[in-house]
Amino acid sequence: MSNPYNIYQNVQKDGMSQRELEASVLTKAGRMLKTCQDNWDAPDREAKLDEAVRYNQKVWSFFQSELTMPDSLLPKKLREDILSLSLFIDKRLLEVLAFPSPEKLNVVVNINFGLAVGLRMKQGENSSEQQTEAVAV
Repeated sequence: MSNPYNIYQNVQKDGMSQRELEASVLTKAGRMLKTCQDNWDAPDREAKLDEAVRYNQKVWSFFQSELTMPDSLLPKKLREDILSLSLFIDKRLLEVLAFPSPEKLNVVVNINFGLAVGLRMKQGENSSEQQTEAVAV
């Protein structure tokens, strides 16, 4: 399992913007959970679910760390909102580990994909077109 922090460290090498990188990491995190959800009865589900949840936890922990940095360029209210969202996700992921259920993954998958779409959007682009594209990725 790749570490989201290492991916961030290599962003300059790949020529991706930070927004593109964040969208990519969120998409990967969402896909991992979605794959578990779609293959819930697979014999290796427990290991795959654990891997997907841990990856998502690392992604959101990294965001939490970045959002609490004093040099963050995001407006204070937006940082607070994303931090609140990350706490919700933390609780949901712990709940999934304690009491696994495929339905419990829906909200985290949707949040990950939704944020990825938003990060990929350029000012003035059609969000429904972008959402369709992101989910297809």
